[in-house]
Amino acid sequence: MRPHELFSKNAKIILRDLGLLIQVVGLMALLSLPIALFFKEYYALEPLLLTALASLALGQGGFWAFRRAGETTLKQGMVIAAAGWLLVALLGSLPFYLIALKLSAQAGTPQTVLNFLDPWNGIFESIAGFTGTGLTMTALASQLPRTLQWWRSFIEWIGGVGVIVLMLSIISGPGQRSFSLYYAEARQEKIHPSIRSTVRTIWWIFTLYTVGSVLLLRIAGMPWWDAVNHAMTGISTGGFSVADRSIGGYHSLWIELALLPVMLFGAISFAIHYQLLRGRKLRLLWEDQQTSWLLVLAILGFLLLSLEEVLRLEPLPAIRDAAFQFVSALTCTGFQTAGLHEWSATAKLILAAGMIIGGAAGSTAGGIKVIRLVILAKGIGWRLKRLISAPNVLVRFRLGGTSLDDAEATRRIIDAALIAALWLFFLAVGVVVLLHTVPKSFGLSDIIFEVASAQGNVGLSAGITGPQMALTAKLTLCFNMWIGRLEIIPVLLFLRSLFAGVD
Repeated sequence: MRPHELFSKNAKIILRDLGLLIQVVGLMALLSLPIALFFKEYYALEPLLLTALASLALGQGGFWAFRRAGETTLKQGMVIAAAGWLLVALLGSLPFYLIALKLSAQAGTPQTVLNFLDPWNGIFESIAGFTGTGLTMTALASQLPRTLQWWRSFIEWIGGVGVIVLMLSIISGPGQRSFSLYYAEARQEKIHPSIRSTVRTIWWIFTLYTVGSVLLLRIAGMPWWDAVNHAMTGISTGGFSVADRSIGGYHSLWIELALLPVMLFGAISFAIHYQLLRGRKLRLLWEDQQTSWLLVLAILGFLLLSLEEVLRLEPLPAIRDAAFQFVSALTCTGFQTAGLHEWSATAKLILAAGMIIGGAAGSTAGGIKVIRLVILAKGIGWRLKRLISAPNVLVRFRLGGTSLDDAEATRRIIDAALIAALWLFFLAVGVVVLLHTVPKSFGLSDIIFEVASAQGNVGLSAGITGPQMALTAKLTLCFNMWIGRLEIIPVLLFLRSLFAGVD
């Protein structure tokens, strides 16, 4: 019996598109070879080549076997997105394990590298990277080989926009398939009518801002290698660092000031960036409802956190730490300048609130998204006005200058409430699991903080995450990172399809 006769039509479509998707890892591994050569880390060449071979062979096999399977529906696209992100992360973990294996026989290999001999640590690191989370199994990032430093930054940079978006920018054409896969990766904004034009414009903007961020960080005093890596993980709101204490290791106010706009720009919708680059004035940032709410939330969170921190520190250090850490939390970047394990429970919960809200829809940030907060807040006001208004009075629901009819307004509110409710439910599940698996020295605020950081795809840590974690805790945070990046629904459809199929 031939391979295509063993699978249903749905399975053929899913396997074909997964075959295309996982080849992204192979291309990334090949593009990383010059880094190993430049730094004379020749031991990293074989691991990268093996990663490329595994990814391209599996991908090509799946694609060519089912290349004529037909159009991809939205349900299939969501299953592909959920399964694809897991497969991409598994393949992306190979360089961590294989390079650690190569170096394990050498005397003096740092323990932070040897930790990746446990495959689960590499899988955790890869999932954290591709989801743009930044929680890490790396205790001392400066001791990693340059190839692994690059690989961590590269997977966050690609994951920030999305592996599906990258795939579509290369191979997409007109039709339902492109829309289904694009939408399934938690993206809805369209800069152009064409999905292919939209994703290519997104990558053009993203690359331009990355180069600008490198130059800004270099001017601020960061070494070139560090500037390249932090620009990639900053504009992608990922948060991996090549320094041992993240941005705090530089002890530089100028570097922190340079990163504030980088993190904020990463959390603003690509559609807004496109309009700015087309010549719109900066007041667009305030005129756009979602962006203005993001900026207001950043200011309010900074003020609240400053008031809390000034009880512990002198005013200027408190303001400096509060400004950087709340922007890092709200934008879901995850850079750290302070030892957050030393902060009060109230300060951690303020940061957790920022991580739960997240950045703008259509950006690289995670969280529930600002637009859903706007819809829910306006929805409450709209419903209250309707309750106290006379029956014959028409109460309009206005969103971003647009007036919506009752049916559309109700649909938007229900959609936002559903995602928010599911988000908080899985946050609670993660908290309950970690309460039973982490040392008792960590309090409830620490655990809420850590799970919010994972599910919000942030990367700030209260000290819980590390190679010493129990496997159950690692898997739980991996699950939270996964559902957070795909905004839950694709993951639920994928899990349902494992038992009931895709109808």
